[in-house]
Parts: sequence; structure tokens; C-alpha cells
Amino acid sequence: MPFTVATWNINSVRLRLPLVTRFLAEFQPDVLCLQETKCPDELFPAEAFRAAGYGNIAISGQKGYHGVATLSRRPLELVEKRDFCAKGDCRHLSVKLDAGGRKVLLHNFYVPAGGDEPDPAINPKFRHKLDFVEEMRGIRGLHDGESASVLVGDLNIAPLEADVWSHKQLLNVVSHTPVETEGLESMRLGGEWRDLMREHTPPPERIYTWWSYRAQDWAASDRGRRLDHVWSSANIAPDLKDITVLREARGWERPSDHVPVIASFGFD
Repeated sequence: MPFTVATWNINSVRLRLPLVTRFLAEFQPDVLCLQETKCPDELFPAEAFRAAGYGNIAISGQKGYHGVATLSRRPLELVEKRDFCAKGDCRHLSVKLDAGGRKVLLHNFYVPAGGDEPDPAINPKFRHKLDFVEEMRGIRGLHDGESASVLVGDLNIAPLEADVWSHKQLLNVVSHTPVETEGLESMRLGGEWRDLMREHTPPPERIYTWWSYRAQDWAASDRGRRLDHVWSSANIAPDLKDITVLREARGWERPSDHVPVIASFGFD
């Protein structure tokens, strides 16, 4: 059986608990990384996930905003809950687990959205986003013969032209501005991370993982962006077997505006 890791910005884990348990029942990933859980740790619905077979849970949450959680069918060792930019936000956690005879270090990220105005001089949210990505340079895709690294999450940046519905129309829109896209790609390459989604589906084929709530008919307009990412260290990139973007989940009842992404590796 392949080792599978899924990532999903759920936009409130308690509100959309039925969607998460449905996803786990139907697709049964080994690990699910959630972002924007919007839930303090003491109110996290852990018992529902344990009942679904995901008894190993790491959480970093806060009331009403942000928050990340990693659910696993395999034992987890919590490594770090890092406070990027010293904001007190719950936007990252890392765990270790065994897979394919290796110890895998798995990072779960929720990068700030950045607000509406792409000017850090007048928009502190955009400044925060740029600073956050810059600080992520300290997170590298380290590996050796007995270890590997995976980084997933809502990075809130669509770096390539084929990651958005219109490159020209979105050049000045937060999530696809050059300062963001170039910064993210520089950080990724500097950290020796491999973009598994694009290795599996190279440009110019488009990939979207997010569709705005503002669209009256999101499927018909199809104005999406690839804001959710799956990266790995170089030593396990050749083991990637498949990437699934579960577009259908955007049409589920009371959905998140993001959909799950599932990465399958050729080891157990």
C-alpha cells in the first residue's frame, strides 16, 4: 500500500467536521494536515477523528483564527510549534513519523493571506506575509539515507502562470504578485524542496486548489488558483506515484473554498 499524505485548508474544523470525516472514510490517507482550523486546542474535535481511525493527533490552535492540525493513523512525534514572525499565531507545526523505513519530518503550514493591497508599505498584513515567507527559509528539505522531509499546507501563493486562471489579470492581486511568487520560489529552491504537484503535472497544464466564495457558480467560471502545496526533500521525490486534487469537494455541502490534495508515495 502506498504512503499517502493529504493537505486541506478546512476553514473551520468544527463547522466542517462532517466533510473531514467523510473525506477520511472515503480516501483514508495515512496523514491529513489541516489548516485554518479556527479552534482552540481544548475544543478540537479529537474524539471524532479517533473514532474514524486517526488516533494520533498534533494540534496548534487558537480561538476563531488560523490554526493547524495533523491527524495520522501512524504514531506521531511532535517536533515543533513554531511562532513565525513572533505574532503569536498558530500557523505551523512539525511532526515525525515512520514511513518506508525512513523517519519523515512533516511540516504543516498556513501562510498569512496578506490582505487585499499588495503594498507592504501601507498594508501590514502583506508585510507580515512577505516576512513570514522569508523566515521560512530556515525550514529546509533536509534528508539522508534514513530520513526525509515533507512540507504541505496552504501557502497562499500561486507561484506559476499555470497556477492561476489569468496570469495577466492577477499580477497585481495578492497571491500572484511577482514579489510573492519570486519570494516563494526562491525560498523553495534555497531550501532544496521539490514541488511535487508540478513534477507530477508540469506546466502549462493548470492546477487549482481554491475557488472564491464570491463566484456565483465557481465550477462554471473556474477562476481558481493553486494556493495549496506539497513539497518534499529530493530523496523521496522519485517515489511520488500520484497527486490527486479533489476538485469535487468544492461542491460538497457547505464546503471550504479549498479542496484536499493527496500525495501518494511508492513506499509503506
